[in-house]
Amino acid sequence: MPGLLDVILGYDCNLACDYCTITPAMRARALSPEAVVAAMREGRRLDYDRVAFTGGEPTIRRDLLGLVRASRKLGYGDVKIQSNALLFTEANVARLVAAGTSRFHISIHTHLEPAYDALVRRADSFAMMEAGLRQAVASGVHVVVDMIVKTDTYPRLPAAIDWVADRGVPEVHLWFVSLTDGNTDNVESLPPMTTAVPSMRAAMARGRERGVEVKSLHVPRCLLGEDWRHAWDPGSQRVMVVTPEATFELSQSRLAGQGQVPACEGCEFESFCPGLRNDYLEAFGDAEVARVRGREPSATGKLRLPVLARA
Repeated sequence: MPGLLDVILGYDCNLACDYCTITPAMRARALSPEAVVAAMREGRRLDYDRVAFTGGEPTIRRDLLGLVRASRKLGYGDVKIQSNALLFTEANVARLVAAGTSRFHISIHTHLEPAYDALVRRADSFAMMEAGLRQAVASGVHVVVDMIVKTDTYPRLPAAIDWVADRGVPEVHLWFVSLTDGNTDNVESLPPMTTAVPSMRAAMARGRERGVEVKSLHVPRCLLGEDWRHAWDPGSQRVMVVTPEATFELSQSRLAGQGQVPACEGCEFESFCPGLRNDYLEAFGDAEVARVRGREPSATGKLRLPVLARA
């Protein structure tokens, strides 16, 4: 069965985003090029036919072009680069495409310059990101923009969709902020889902108007109401994550939904919804899901049922 090999080359980055889960200690860890090639060979043996290079920030590695070329030689038909686009000059983008890159995923976090520079904690970086985004779109390969949904960004989501649409971006993914590793104690960054969902749904409506496909990656379908079709669970596909420490299925990642709560029983989405993340349950419990299902919250607000097999 084909699938995606998601390779975290290393955790170092040229930004220091205020919600980042990467700790200072993690930034020192990276895969060697030999380890990456070995993982890609094993991936092809197991019939993985797509590969993603992410981090950290993969474009700060001098061996990235060689790794992209190696992935194509090994037979990967789709090659994704996940980046903040700060180093996406015209020449760099052209080299990545010539080497075999077939899609760019670009994290823009938020679309307003002062807010962006404050969020990434690097002055004058917004102009570099925007220029890099334009170069990626101009290259002709598929471009996806990733936006973080957190307390200070979710109100601006509808306007952000207009911003990316004006720049020719066809697809946007909405990532709900996670309280893991380096962001564990940043509790104020995590809004209740029911607080953020109205802005998310307004962004989805704006996307439909502007011809931009908008996907939500972490909010259960029951909380999205009539927009539940915008929910997407990457872990429902065959995705193997390769990191400097371990290799595991994406469905087992702490950044993916990890379990259902008692109120999920009997839901029309029960057989394939991954539920909520542990960090979210620890912060807010299961009252939101229980309310929309017309049920009582569990006694602890954290009780989970086993994760079901993905459809």
